[in-house]
Amino acid sequence: MNSIAITRALLSVSDKTGIVDLARTLADRGVELVSTGGTAKALRDAGLAVRDVSELTGFPEMMNGRVKTLHPMVHGGLLAVRDDAEHVAAMTEHGIGAIDLVVVNLYPFEATVARGAGRDEVIENIDIGGPSMVRSAAKNHAHVAIVTDPADYALLAEGSTTLEQRRMLAAKAFAATAAYDSAIAQWFAFADQGETFPATLPLAFTRADELRYGENPHQSAALYLPKGPAARGIAQASQLQGKALSYNNYNDADAALELVSEFRDGPPTVVVVKHANPCGVASADTLLEAYEAAFACDTVSAFGGIVAVNRPLDGATARAIAGIFTEVVAAPDADDEARAIFAAKKNLRLLLTGELPDPARPGLAIKSIAGGLLVQSRDGGRLGELKVVTKRQPTAQELADCRFAWTVAKHVKSNAIVYASGGATAGIGAGQMNRLESARIAAWKARDAAEKAGWAQPRTIGSAVASDAFFPFADGLLAAVEAGATAVIQPGGSIRDDEVIAAADEAGLAMVFTGMRHFRH
Repeated sequence: MNSIAITRALLSVSDKTGIVDLARTLADRGVELVSTGGTAKALRDAGLAVRDVSELTGFPEMMNGRVKTLHPMVHGGLLAVRDDAEHVAAMTEHGIGAIDLVVVNLYPFEATVARGAGRDEVIENIDIGGPSMVRSAAKNHAHVAIVTDPADYALLAEGSTTLEQRRMLAAKAFAATAAYDSAIAQWFAFADQGETFPATLPLAFTRADELRYGENPHQSAALYLPKGPAARGIAQASQLQGKALSYNNYNDADAALELVSEFRDGPPTVVVVKHANPCGVASADTLLEAYEAAFACDTVSAFGGIVAVNRPLDGATARAIAGIFTEVVAAPDADDEARAIFAAKKNLRLLLTGELPDPARPGLAIKSIAGGLLVQSRDGGRLGELKVVTKRQPTAQELADCRFAWTVAKHVKSNAIVYASGGATAGIGAGQMNRLESARIAAWKARDAAEKAGWAQPRTIGSAVASDAFFPFADGLLAAVEAGATAVIQPGGSIRDDEVIAAADEAGLAMVFTGMRHFRH
């Protein structure tokens, strides 16, 4: 049963895009058209002869359309194995006609939810008959073609289908009903029942693009987007120029965008990221000043890095960014001058994100492990009231630097240490196995930056230092003192807090506890 001519088609679609043209093409080839409700009306209005499903079943559409295709006269015509003598005899005995093609798309459940419809309307937009027909036709794809995507209508232009086509269409059909059921299950679990971690986590994603390779060239990779509405992010950004993004580009650009979004309501801010870690962050009166301060934090790591900004890009900033090799630039928008400057850099990818995502938005973070998934709520924790634990109170500037450093540290791989001064990072220590080494590395990078810039002293002098988790011993704190920090922000909660506080007091530091940590593994 390779090529099968279409003699009878059942058309029942919610999205009527292209359905009249398809029906006319089929009718011109002598195909009998069977349809339901609004689809039948649309076809008749176009002058096409259509047979109502109720003529096949002997029952009218009833219960506000809830019952119309759930009948043996329909499903027998879909499920019958045409070369099985017993099936053929049953069809003959009960007057069941074969259906060779089903064209169905489902009630707009996700769109109904997205526009904030009430519960009763949401429930009414759960399609029952449609998925049943889709699954019946897809199961019997050896004999029946099932089309769920208007993009596939062109396959039917010849009035017949091949087995290869039917197998492909069946695969798409089962994926479509699985995604549809996933959306319904998610709505019941999260919106209707208020669950955070349902017993079954039904997720559905659609492949947006196959990437050149994964984290390494021997790995394959693809980008998937969630079905239904999603927060705008790097995956939804418009790429204006440059070669296709790689797996690592997406990962690094996402890290940069997530961090710069922390400042979406703040002053002009620039983030430079390398290998998913910020290597420079700064806020200033202009984007150009912010970029220059962020870049100065680590001019070596910035080479081949990712830049994200919280304001539309202007020409002056674009010119500065283009001064070194930069992989990706992400911005809400860019003016004509900035676009022209980047256009001369054919390998630079310019991503326009539109509105920046809300850093405090709810949602789940998912990580694969061998044999399963780890799922947690997103780290949307915000700074609340800070507890001063030292004898000396922080100055207003120290407190501002503490808050800035803490915001950046949230996006640095643990163990994380961040020095900041005057709205700019002075040194960043990331991903070390102990906090002392992170503090030392951050201080060393600050000294190196000062030497390269010709500054009289590193920016850690008089800075605030943030630690993403508590100092378990005083040695990490003392390393910060040695680097010149005068204020500290950390979660607190160590059994040695008293020892650390005493060391801070002895050094004349001001220290505040947040009561919240920001591990980022």
